[in-house]
Amino acid sequence: MNHNSSNASPNRSSRREFFNQTGKVAAGAALANVVIPKVHAAEDNTIRLALIGCGGRGSGAVANAMNSAHGPVKLVAMADIVESKMERSYKALSAKFSDRMDVPKERQFIGFDAYKKAIDCLGPNDVALLTNFAYFRPTQLEYAVKKGVNVFMEKSFAPDAPGLRRLMKAGEDAKKKNLKIAAGLQCRHSVNRQEMIKRIRDGEMGELQLIRAYRMHNVGGMGTKPEGYDELLWQIRNFTRFFWVSGGLFAEMNIHQIDEICWLKDAWPVTAHGIGGRMANSLNHGQGFDSMHVEWTFADGTKATDDVRWLGGNCSNDFATYVHGTKCAGQFSGNIHAGTTRIYKDQRIAKGNIVWKAPKETYSPWDAEWNVLLHSIRNDKPQNEVKRAAMSNFADLMGRAALHSGRVITWDEIVNSKFQFVENIDDMNYGTKPPVQAGHDGHYPVPVPGVWSEV
Repeated sequence: MNHNSSNASPNRSSRREFFNQTGKVAAGAALANVVIPKVHAAEDNTIRLALIGCGGRGSGAVANAMNSAHGPVKLVAMADIVESKMERSYKALSAKFSDRMDVPKERQFIGFDAYKKAIDCLGPNDVALLTNFAYFRPTQLEYAVKKGVNVFMEKSFAPDAPGLRRLMKAGEDAKKKNLKIAAGLQCRHSVNRQEMIKRIRDGEMGELQLIRAYRMHNVGGMGTKPEGYDELLWQIRNFTRFFWVSGGLFAEMNIHQIDEICWLKDAWPVTAHGIGGRMANSLNHGQGFDSMHVEWTFADGTKATDDVRWLGGNCSNDFATYVHGTKCAGQFSGNIHAGTTRIYKDQRIAKGNIVWKAPKETYSPWDAEWNVLLHSIRNDKPQNEVKRAAMSNFADLMGRAALHSGRVITWDEIVNSKFQFVENIDDMNYGTKPPVQAGHDGHYPVPVPGVWSEV
């Protein structure tokens, strides 16, 4: 479905750049000097937001909501497990959106149960932003749905299969309540990609034979934990370096490329085979690999690949997705998720070989996804992206399991897997012993293909 009609905000940079942006932010729906009576009343047509997870990703999502012409919106509650992170977020957001910030100290909540207090500040038609880490996601979605609150949830969505099944159950419950749930796979709302999907479905490229995704850029590693730093908070702070917190760097970041693959193919893969490892002199103390290749096979025998390298130096970089049909090739995605969509004369990916290309998008996919969500809320349009997001996450975990185990992993294996990184995740609190510990050298366990298993 093309949502171009609801993409009504100016182009913005990615969320990772939120705290680095300067200057005045143009907002299509500024609402100044509106006082929220308590926080449950909604007579003033303002959609109220509660930010749960106050890092750059969460703060950026608030900015995307503020940018939308489908406002007015106002931030009324914040929650995190680290107070200093919340303070930084509050300061940055207040500097840009002071007229739409109504988060007094009594609605700034700290703790592992703080999400409940923030969600409790919301009423019908309001939105809880679940923007912290994947291991929290199913628990918090369940609570928001129970409370009858709409949700924007960031990727990834659970670090293991039981968590995804729990997420999907909450999504089904949300449908029964007509709640709107948006998932942070923002590229689905890129109008350029939507146009190219239409052209592919209309046969312009022929039958798809191969999809190639690349995410190759320097990320850097994790150093040793500072003396005296709490172990649990250290692991949560470095969430992409620990599988139990986020699913790991591959699952957390490459879910976008994998979602594009599945969208292009309009199917879920039946097997995944992967090869991965780390450079010999790696100083990274985290758990993940730094170089990976995953091949997915679909039911009709066609293939898709995802090549990942997190190294700098003189390595070649690429951040794009390409697709090859029986008639010609195309580009589906560009650097940092840009809507760079092109169709070529034949199989050659070359500037002089283009027969069609979309213009630069007027609206970033991050803004677009919020335009769609707010439009759905205001017009009571059905929107529930939970199942689709979870299925792409299953494909994501399938590739990760293949990389780590050295085995071919099937779709049935991953969707039915009972493997969990942490049992009784809802009981976690300050002082809980994390499920992984560093060795005497400060390094955490790294997968050993042929030995490691996570299905």
